[in-house]
Amino acid sequence: MRGAVFGAVQSPAVRRGVVAALATASLLLSAACSSGGAEGSPSGTASASPTASRSSGAPSPGASADQPPAKGSVKVVSTLTEGLESPWGLAALPDGDLLVASRDEGTVHLIDGESGKQTLLGSVPGVSPSGEGGLLGLAVSSTFGADQLVYAYLTTTSDNRIVRMSYDERRPVGQRLGAPDTVLRGIPKGSVHNGGRIAFGPDKMLYAGTGETGDTGLSQDKESLAGKILRMTPDGEPVHGNPEADSVVYSYGHRNVQGLAWDAQKRLWAAEFGQNTWDELNLIEPGGNYGWPEAEGREGEEGFIDPVAQWETSEASPSGIAYAEGSIWMAGLRGERLWRIPLSGEKAEEPLADPQSFLDEEHGRLRTVVSAGSDRMWLVTSNTDGRGTPKPGDDRILLVEVE
Repeated sequence: MRGAVFGAVQSPAVRRGVVAALATASLLLSAACSSGGAEGSPSGTASASPTASRSSGAPSPGASADQPPAKGSVKVVSTLTEGLESPWGLAALPDGDLLVASRDEGTVHLIDGESGKQTLLGSVPGVSPSGEGGLLGLAVSSTFGADQLVYAYLTTTSDNRIVRMSYDERRPVGQRLGAPDTVLRGIPKGSVHNGGRIAFGPDKMLYAGTGETGDTGLSQDKESLAGKILRMTPDGEPVHGNPEADSVVYSYGHRNVQGLAWDAQKRLWAAEFGQNTWDELNLIEPGGNYGWPEAEGREGEEGFIDPVAQWETSEASPSGIAYAEGSIWMAGLRGERLWRIPLSGEKAEEPLADPQSFLDEEHGRLRTVVSAGSDRMWLVTSNTDGRGTPKPGDDRILLVEVE
């Protein structure tokens, strides 16, 4: 899901020039519960510097010339739109316009990628917002030009599920989304830890991050869809090559996954909320066990995969992630900042350098980050979700330039 818009003053010629890049960039997505499980709620954990797995803070000796610099930069270019209510999922259409979901309202709006004008597409039937549940992630079909399908992850009265809807801009305002067709049902729901991020990968398959709903035992239960990363066909069926042929479960042992993104080498990364100690950035392996609830953060226990990087929950509470300019970029809720994790092309399990934070406490809670092509990204604030402190104009979609 990617936009290719460079502010309201962008010319049509420039816009057309970047649309071609969107098809490829759209395959990369760019979305901690603390002490009792609330997203970004205070836990009393002391602030400390983030730690990266086996990282010395300097480029590795074998780093190639195309790797990112150890230190980066972030510049807020413009505010595309404001006045959003509990925004959560964000997806870009091929023409550069954006779709944004309201978690608590259960609605989807079209955001003009140049002017920021908001147009209501419609409400999604069946959404039952409560706690951390509601209308969560959005994804545009990898064949959107042919099928005009929009996918959504939502909480109902009985479960979390993934649906898809046809989008028709010729319909009246407020009625441009067709009736939802259920792709996958039966994902356990809770007042907390519902996961919710969905994305189409480079393989054109649909991936979803789920949470364990506060029932920690579900994460290690391979028969449950909770506390997992799921991989399925666009129709919700298990994919050939999944760890188990008849299951959509791709990895397990997760607490609450809300960030999914692929790097230039098509490796899958996921951000995960910790409880009281460590939030995580994980490199995902098919069939991998990421330890929860037996392990939180890097513990080196046999049979579990340690995170590539970890943070104190007070400095992160990560939701969305995106890949741009050789780095993973991670939006922090409680941490109220944007993290940069430069990747090493040679040793995926080790960052090139220590994570670096930007925009600390400047825009409040940050929920979703999505690549806008090249060195630009869309960044969604989350101050109207009941846990933030809204300022006039919240919530917003910002356009940022990164290095």
